[in-house]
Amino acid sequence: MLFDTHLHLIYPNKLGYPWLSEVPALNKPYHYEEYEITANRLGIDACFHMEVDVREEDIKNETTMLENLSSQPASKIKGVISACRPEQQGFNDFLSWAAQKTLIKGFRRVLHVASDDVSQSSLFRENIKLLSNYGFTFDICARADQLSIVEELIDACPNVKFILDHCGVPDIKNNIFSSWAAAMKNISQRPNVIAKISGVIAYGDAESWKLTDIKPYFDHTVDVFGIDRIVWGSDSPVCQLGGGLPTWVGLTHNLTSGWSKSERKSFYRENAFKLWNMQDN
Repeated sequence: MLFDTHLHLIYPNKLGYPWLSEVPALNKPYHYEEYEITANRLGIDACFHMEVDVREEDIKNETTMLENLSSQPASKIKGVISACRPEQQGFNDFLSWAAQKTLIKGFRRVLHVASDDVSQSSLFRENIKLLSNYGFTFDICARADQLSIVEELIDACPNVKFILDHCGVPDIKNNIFSSWAAAMKNISQRPNVIAKISGVIAYGDAESWKLTDIKPYFDHTVDVFGIDRIVWGSDSPVCQLGGGLPTWVGLTHNLTSGWSKSERKSFYRENAFKLWNMQDN
């Protein structure tokens, strides 16, 4: 069974998503019930919700909505990674609020939509350092060409547990491998970083990618981080840009078919439970 560490839900009638107008293929509702049907068929028995870069005034509202969804009978939602604004004053007050929300397990500030100097500011880094006081993790979502900046952030916050989303967002479509691979190897040398292998089919050619296009990026991430420092995620519904959730799950099983049972179990679910200090029921 798979633990999905990276589900997005879209409720335009409840929250604002400014960026969706620029991505017509995703600019529509994606409700929990739709995800649940597919997840049940694919062997996904639990998940975390990943923030969807809602408008700033809706950050806390997104958590409230997820609390309601997670309280439903047999809900798969076991935690949320909340949006945040570490570049702003008052961040510790925000963390104090979040610490009262047992569903919140960590945070993400999407960096590829912000200017590069946002994560380089002393305020941003000092605020990220505060996460270790609460046991919160921080997901990094940045493009492959920004990974040197990512290294700087990680080095500035050695006590924080970081998760690098989507294998560092490689440009699979244009087969940009060497520079990405070198950056991933460098980042993997930081012991406080976990790699999230999530929905990378969205970065191949939407019309024609093949298994052999994805495999080098998948394999390299596993090779440099190791089995114990990778977690699986769907990035649904964004993975629809590369074929959808069933395609990504099928590819995951194919690419790990030669692994041992214990290796697959570690990647599919156990590493996530250990990372966020949860019991696997």
